[in-house]
Order: sequence, then C-alpha cells, then structure tokens
Amino acid sequence: MNQRTTQRIWFSLIGVPLAASAGEGGFIEGSSATLQARNYYFSRDFSDIVGANKQSKAEEWAQGFILTFKSGYTPGPLGFGLDALGTLGLKLDSSPDRVNTGLLPVKDDGRAADDYSRLGLTFKAKLSNTELKVGELQPNLPVLAFSDIRLLPPSYQGLNISSSEISGLTLQAGHLTGTSLRNEAGDEKMVAMLGHVPQRQAESDAFNYVGGDYAFNDKRTSVSVWHGQLKDIYAQDFIGLKHSQPVGDWVLGANLGYYDAREDGSQLLGKIDNRAFFSLLSARRGGHTFYAGYQGMYGDSAFPRVFANITPLGNEVPTYEFAYTDERSWQARYDYDFAALGLPGLTTTVRYISGNNVDTGAGFEGKDRERDLDVGYVVQSGLLGGLGIRVRNVMARSNYRSDIDENRLILSYTWKLL
Repeated sequence: MNQRTTQRIWFSLIGVPLAASAGEGGFIEGSSATLQARNYYFSRDFSDIVGANKQSKAEEWAQGFILTFKSGYTPGPLGFGLDALGTLGLKLDSSPDRVNTGLLPVKDDGRAADDYSRLGLTFKAKLSNTELKVGELQPNLPVLAFSDIRLLPPSYQGLNISSSEISGLTLQAGHLTGTSLRNEAGDEKMVAMLGHVPQRQAESDAFNYVGGDYAFNDKRTSVSVWHGQLKDIYAQDFIGLKHSQPVGDWVLGANLGYYDAREDGSQLLGKIDNRAFFSLLSARRGGHTFYAGYQGMYGDSAFPRVFANITPLGNEVPTYEFAYTDERSWQARYDYDFAALGLPGLTTTVRYISGNNVDTGAGFEGKDRERDLDVGYVVQSGLLGGLGIRVRNVMARSNYRSDIDENRLILSYTWKLL
C-alpha cells in the first residue's frame, strides 16, 4: 500500500475529504499577486466651522501603490502559507493650511509627509475549510468593517480564525492588538469614535470579535450574528438579515440590522448606551436600482465604532454618519448601470439623506442632511483598458457640526503580477 493510498484512508477515517486538502494547489502554484496604482484628489471645504479646529479647508493630492501577495498552501491535510501587503503613499500636493484629508500623515511641524510606506506579513494555516491567519489582517465584519475609502487601506495586527465546514455557514473569531491607520505607516493602539467624534483620550490594545453568517434559500437569504469588544471601552452585539427576491422583471432586496452597545471593563469612556436599527430596501429592474432607508439611534450615547472606520449602517456614508445620539434619518437613493444602454463600465449613484431628533446636549434639536453624487467608469478595452475613474461630489449641511462641500477624483489601475 503506497503512501498516497494510506493518506486517503486516514483522511476518510477522520472525516476530512482529500479534495479539501489545503496544499493541493501548492504554495507557489496557488499564489497570486496584484499591484494597484491609485491616484487620489480630495477636497473638503468647511463653510460653517463648528468646533475647536478652525481650519477652513482640507485639500490634498497623492499617489498610492498597493501590492498584494497571497500564497497557496504547502502539500498535506494541514497546509501553511504566507501573505504580504505592501503599501506606499507619495505626496503630490499639500500645504500646512490644507492637511488632514486622511490621505497623508501629518508631521509634528504641521506639514504632510512626502511619503510613507508599510510592509505587513500574514502567516496562515489551513485544515479542510478552516483557516488561521496571524499577522497583518484586514477584517470585514459588521462590528469592524473594512474601510478602504482613502489613498491606502487600513490594517490590523492580530489573529483570525474562520471556518466554513458547514455549507452556507461561515464562522469567525479574532483578537486584534493594534492598527495601522489609512494614513499612517506604524502600529498604534485603537481608539473609539462616538458618532462623528474621535475619543482619543482613551486607548485600547485589544479588539475581540466572534460571529457568523449563514446563507440559505439558494443564497438569496442570509442572517448574521456578531459580537465585538473594544477592551475596556465598549462591547457591541449585532443581528442582521439580508434577502433578495425576484418578482417578475424586478429583484427586490432588504438589508436589516440591529446593534446593541454598552460600556466594557474599566469603562475608559464612561457609560455607553446605544441601540441602532437600520433598514435599506431596494428594487432593481434592468439598469435601474431604487433604494429607501430608515435608521434610528436609541439610548443615551452615539453609535460607537473603532476610529477611522465606516460601518454597515444603512444611512452611513463617508462624509456624515447620521449616527449621533437619538438621531433618526431617512434615505432615498438611485443607481443606474449604463450597461443597460450598451455602455458597460459606466455607473452612477445619487443619494439624499436627512436626519433630525439629534440630542446635541446644547438645548436644541440637531438636524443634518446630505446629497451625494457618484459617477464611475472603467475603461473596457484598448491601451487604457481596466483603468477606473470615479468622481464624487457631496453637499452636507448641519446645525450642530460643520457644513461640508466635498469633491473626490480617484483614478485606479490594477496589474495582475501572478
């Protein structure tokens, strides 16, 4: 009896199918690598400044490069691999009176750095459909969403284990000890945001999470249950439901979620009391997609999250969050994909969100509103085939925080190296 036959019998006895063997693709043979170039112009005018920072404008232009390498796995039922993430940001235009766009680090003298870079490694091991990763991580979870909304993506340091042994069910758990922010090269402790206000007076060196997503009904329906903890600051639970239902020529969708947050451990930010509900309903036909959303904050606190991250809240956008204490907000959105008119690669989004009932703590009701317009195009062929162009224009107004007029222009291109 040869060694391969013996392995097949042993795998069968312990219930691990050989097809799930981590190393079948090979460490080198299963590898992939990409290099993305991202050119980013960001301008944000504060026409009615509220708060201690009186800077009237943030405007910068930068060039970024993101190198991603993912190895395959070594042969055998327990395979090992290595991933790498390299980032480089270069200043193209900035000045001390226009910094803090989130594109570039700000030095002690108030000027943006000329460049910044980082290399992070991730060691991984896989048995069947269960995988352990240790090192540089980019989790994308309801309690810690992946927020790649500036020049370079953020990352975290720690460990994550995920398992998909049961069809449709994915379970994850993790422990993170630090973060590399979107415009920083080094490792830092994590801080919280409450609503739109960073709470830098308290730091944590541990974010723990556990949860799972289950897809069924031919993957048209999924439910999610998650728990997140920013140690000694807050703990948060999440329950979510997504559903997609074809009805004639239409596809109807629903995205519902509920968060419940409270203080944790040493309570470094004091008492935290927030419950958040969101709903985003959609209807798609051809190139048209219509959305309607409602979002409500309940309790004595604004919505908590790890600093510099957006969340899956239905009415949160990268400019305003509509997640301050007691806020209620409504959204209307329309997307169009011009592929329906024979122009593949061209897409548009227009969105309007209005919020009120904000407990400002200053004796008056807070109100805010935002209008977004996004236009994106990916060149389909020719010398510039694959080049992505995105334009974003925002008008945001509030009676308790700074008004914002914002413009972004993003050019991106990705080379497949392996």
